[in-house]
Amino acid sequence: MDSDTASRAVGRTRARARPRRTELAAFLRSRRERITPEDVGMPPGIRRRTPGLRREEVAQLAGIGVTWYTWLEQGRPINASPQVLDAVARTLRLDATEREHLYHLAEVPDATVGGESECLPEDLQGIVDALVPLPAAVANGRCDVLAWNAAYAAVFPHVVAAPPGERNFLLISFTLPPCCNPIANLEETAAGNVAVFRHRYSRHLGEPGWKNLVRRLQDASPEFARLWASHDVATPGPSVRVFRHHAAGHIRTRTTVMDVGSSPETRLIVYTPSDERSRERIDRLLADPGAAALDHRH
Repeated sequence: MDSDTASRAVGRTRARARPRRTELAAFLRSRRERITPEDVGMPPGIRRRTPGLRREEVAQLAGIGVTWYTWLEQGRPINASPQVLDAVARTLRLDATEREHLYHLAEVPDATVGGESECLPEDLQGIVDALVPLPAAVANGRCDVLAWNAAYAAVFPHVVAAPPGERNFLLISFTLPPCCNPIANLEETAAGNVAVFRHRYSRHLGEPGWKNLVRRLQDASPEFARLWASHDVATPGPSVRVFRHHAAGHIRTRTTVMDVGSSPETRLIVYTPSDERSRERIDRLLADPGAAALDHRH
């Protein structure tokens, strides 16, 4: 490899790393600013120009150099060891999900995972269909809905009627108007949804599909933009979701998320009715496809 070719290769590598470093810098600042001196047993002092701890205080508590930590938070291209990242994570009181997020952003090798895939296992659609009358769908890390059963189609007609490129549950939940938005308790669930999405996003920094989706959501939804700016991260878990259907009313469910082992970042989502009335409403929609269909489009 000649010197010009090597220089171009180095330049491409740095360009790919830049979005990840920018995200790392913003994440560290957001975590530092949420911790007060009192939280770590330090005197509050006076005339603090920024909320939370100062950079030099984080460095002191973590036992690392102030200059090194400053460069890390500024997104400079420096290498971080697992031991140093662990010290920073402990000082900033990161939970397990946030710590993993930090490792991904810092590009530590043992924290990387596989990417998403839309090539679904051959038998997966049959498994999803067998779950009827429970609504179930398969989605990728970006929240694109890839497969679903009849019960899911009955409860979420706006999702399945969308063109393939628009069949994204996060986009639909943050952009559809109230008259046809399927999420009845969005105020309760929005923060968690965005935090889970950001956790996955750290594996795909710089990828056009992910960047374009975030840009669309920020432009279309001030609420998404506000939550995205918080830099919170989380992993998916069981939750209570309340959906609305124009013909059936509110449907309360418990959500179970299971990874599809043969397809990295692909997951099976199952909605179990949490009360008898919700179960009956799903059964009624399944029995009457006309009632389950869209009542209008935007």
